[in-house]
Amino acid sequence: MPRLNGFTLIELMVTLVLVVVVMTLGVPSFQALIRNNRLATGVNEWVAAAQLTRSEAIKRGVRVTLCKSADGANCAADGGFEKGWIVFSDPNNNAKVDMGEELIRIFGAVAVGSDLSLTGNTPVANYVSYTADGVARLLSGAFQAGTLTVCMRPKARQIVINNVGRIKVVESTCS
Repeated sequence: MPRLNGFTLIELMVTLVLVVVVMTLGVPSFQALIRNNRLATGVNEWVAAAQLTRSEAIKRGVRVTLCKSADGANCAADGGFEKGWIVFSDPNNNAKVDMGEELIRIFGAVAVGSDLSLTGNTPVANYVSYTADGVARLLSGAFQAGTLTVCMRPKARQIVINNVGRIKVVESTCS
């Protein structure tokens, strides 16, 4: 009588147990990897937009502003930057999109469907604006230095803008 090749019930059960153990160990670390990547993406997109804002201000010789915007057309006064932001030429120095001012780039929401937040302290809560000399300045003309916090619990990154408008990113925790 020919011998049948196949798995015994014990071999199948051992294999299933091993698969369950590997999945139990691997899935949480994979979720952490996804969260870290979403956090890094949010930070990188905002920093790239700020660098675009600065370079366009220098290139155009006028103030260029980055402000939070949920609709992609107007600056918003409430919420955080996670809903999206816009970069626009702001020659009348009011940090608002007015008729005739060019929208340079529209950025949509980051990490849609996640619990990522992107908020700034008072000097950078609503906008960051660079003048033609490449320095971040408030509408009053004072230096615009501040910190934006990108939070995806429990980790966070802080985007620090110094008194001449340069940006650095530091690790932090959500408060």
